[in-house]
Amino acid sequence: MKFGFYPKLAFSGIAKNKKIYVPYLLTCIGMVMMYYIICFLSANESVAAIRGGDMMQMILSIGIGVIGVFAAVFLFYTNTFLMRNRKKEFGLYNILGMGKWNIMRVLIWESLILWVISIAGGLALGILFSKAAELMMVRTLGAEATFTFAVGTQAVVSSVLLFAGIFFVILLRAVWQIHLSKPVEMLKGDQVGEKPPKANFLLAFLGLAVLAGAYYLALTIQNAIDALTLFFVAVIMVIIATYILFIAGSVVFCRLLQKNKKYYYQTNHFISVSSMAYRMKRNGAGLASICILSTMVLVMLSATSCLWVGSEDSLKRRYPRDIIIDTQTFDEQALRDVDAVVDRVLTEQEIIPKNVMRYRYLNLTGLVADDSVIFDKEKLESFSMTDSGNVRQIIFVPIEDYNRMLGANESLDENEVMLYSASEHDKYTYSYLDLEGLGQMKVAGRVEHFIENGSSAVMVVPSIYVFVRDISVVEHMYAYQQEVFGENQSFAHDYYGFDVQADDQTKLQLEETLRAALREMGIQNKNAPSMRIEGLVSERGSFYALNAGIFFLGILLGLVFTAGAVLIMYYKQVTEGYEDKDKFTILQKVGMRRKEIKKSINSQVLTVFFMPLIAAGIHTAFAFPLVRQLLMLFQLYNTKLFLFVSLAAFFLFAVFYTIVYLLTSKVYYSIVSGGKRE
Repeated sequence: MKFGFYPKLAFSGIAKNKKIYVPYLLTCIGMVMMYYIICFLSANESVAAIRGGDMMQMILSIGIGVIGVFAAVFLFYTNTFLMRNRKKEFGLYNILGMGKWNIMRVLIWESLILWVISIAGGLALGILFSKAAELMMVRTLGAEATFTFAVGTQAVVSSVLLFAGIFFVILLRAVWQIHLSKPVEMLKGDQVGEKPPKANFLLAFLGLAVLAGAYYLALTIQNAIDALTLFFVAVIMVIIATYILFIAGSVVFCRLLQKNKKYYYQTNHFISVSSMAYRMKRNGAGLASICILSTMVLVMLSATSCLWVGSEDSLKRRYPRDIIIDTQTFDEQALRDVDAVVDRVLTEQEIIPKNVMRYRYLNLTGLVADDSVIFDKEKLESFSMTDSGNVRQIIFVPIEDYNRMLGANESLDENEVMLYSASEHDKYTYSYLDLEGLGQMKVAGRVEHFIENGSSAVMVVPSIYVFVRDISVVEHMYAYQQEVFGENQSFAHDYYGFDVQADDQTKLQLEETLRAALREMGIQNKNAPSMRIEGLVSERGSFYALNAGIFFLGILLGLVFTAGAVLIMYYKQVTEGYEDKDKFTILQKVGMRRKEIKKSINSQVLTVFFMPLIAAGIHTAFAFPLVRQLLMLFQLYNTKLFLFVSLAAFFLFAVFYTIVYLLTSKVYYSIVSGGKRE
C-alpha cells in the first residue's frame, strides 16, 4: 500500500464521523487552551511584578496539576464513546481483508491527526487569549496593564508534552482493544448493549448509607479545622455513593417502577423505563460522572465567586483598622516608649487617629473537655478526647481593657471570668471553667459581642475570649505557659489599631514612616520588644491577589468541568440514539405513532438527564455548611452572601444545563427518527 493510503483513510474516517469527532476535537482544543493559559499566567513576569502577583501565581500553579490530571482522565474516558462508534467500521475493514496491524496504523494516523489539530488549535487560541487573561488578572489586582505581547515558551513545551502523553496512552488502549476484538464483535460493536443488571438492593442500600454518612459529616462539622480535615473524606464518600446509587440504585428504582403497573403500563413510561433498565449499568456511570462534574462546578463557582465578591468585607475583618501596631510585651515602660514614637510620627504628619482600638491579650492553644481547659502537652497526650474538634484558642484579656473598648463597667472577683465565643456554634454552657494554671473559675457572665483584632480570624481553630480580673492574671498565665510550652510559648500582645482619614497614598506613607521609626527605636534600645506593623492598604494587594487567584482558577476549572459534562451528555445522546434507532423503527412498524414515540423519547431523556442536575443540587445543598466553614479560613463569615451566590450559581447552571438538554435531545430524536421531523 502507498504511504499516503493510511493518512487518507484516517482523514476519511474522521470526516465521515464528524458528528462524534468535532465535539471531541473542540473539547481537546479547549483543554489545551486552558492548560496553556494557566501555565502562561503562573510563570508570567508581568503578573509576578504586581503587588500580590506571586500569591496569585502560587494559586494558579495548583491548577496546572488539576487540569492536567482531569484532561488525562476525561479524554481517556470520552474516547471510549469514539471507539464504540468506530468498531463497526474497523470490523468491516478487517473482513474486507485489512489486517489488524493495518487497522492499527490507521488508528496511529488518526491519533496523530487529532493531536496535531488539538495542539495547533489549542495553542493558537491559548496564545490569542492569554494576553486578555493577563490583562484581566492585572485589572483584578488594580495594577497598571502593559501591552507587550509574549509567548510562554515553557507553557508551549509543557502543553505539547502533556497532551502527546495523553494521546499516546489513549492510542495504546485503542490498539489493545482492536488486537483483542474479533471481526464479528467489531461489526456489532455499536449495537452491543448492556445486559439489564439484576436489582441489587444490598448495594443500593450501601450507597444510601455512604451518602447519608457524607451528608452527616457535612452537617455536623462545627469548626474550620474539622472541615479542612474531613472535606476530602466527605467528597470521596459522595463520589462513591453517587456512582453506586446511579448504577445500582437506578436499577432498583426502575424495577420498583416496573412493579407499579398503573405507572409502568403506559406507552411513554413503558418504553422509557424498559430502555433505562436494559442498559442502566452503563447509563449509571455516565450519569454519575455528569452529576459529580456538575456538583464540582456548582461548589467551585459559588465558593470562589463568594470569596471574590466578599473580598472587601473579609479584608476589613482581618484588618479592622487602617494601621495596626502589635507589640509583644505587657511592660508599661516599653509600651510608653512605643506610644511616644507613634505620637511623634502622627504629630509630624498632622494626623489624628480615629476609632482607636487597643487592648492587651495572651492567646494559648488548649484542649477543651467539658468544663476544663488543658494546656500541658503530657496531659494532652494521655487525655482520651484528643480529636481536633476540641482544640481552641484561649485568649485572655483583662476586664479593664474590655470596659474601655466597649464603654462598659464590669468588675470581676479573683476567681471569676467572663466569656465570649467567637463561633456561634461554640457557646460555653457550664457555670464553671477549670483553667489549667488558674484553677476553677466561676463564669460570671457571657459576652455577646467583642471587637476582634483580626489576628483571631486567621486562626484555624475557634477562639474563646476569657476576660479576667486584671492584667496580673494574664501575666500569671503568661509565666505559666512559658514553663509548659518552653520554646513553643505564646507571646504577650499589646494591640493598638486606629483609622486614618486620608487617601491610600498617605496611609501607605504613614505605615512606612512608623515602621522605620520603630525600627530605629529597636536599634537604639536593645531591650525594646518585638513589634509588628500592618496596614490595611498595604495588605490589600496580597489579600485580593489570593482571592482573585482562587476566583480565576475557579472560573477556568469550572469551564473545564462544564465542558466535560456537556461532552458526556452529548455522546450519551448520540450513542443511545443509534442504539434505540432500530427499536423505535420496529415499534413504528407494529403500529406505534410517531407522536407517541416522541413523547416516550422526551420522557426518557427528561428523566435520565435531569437526574444528575437534581442530585447535584442536593449534593451542593448538603455541602453548604461544610464549604461555609472552609470559607471562614479566608475570613469570609457572610453566610447570606454565600447563600445568595450559591442559589444564583445553581440557577444559572440549571439554565445552561436545560439549554444543553434541549440541544442534545434534538440530536437524539434526529437519530432515532432517521433524521425526519414531524
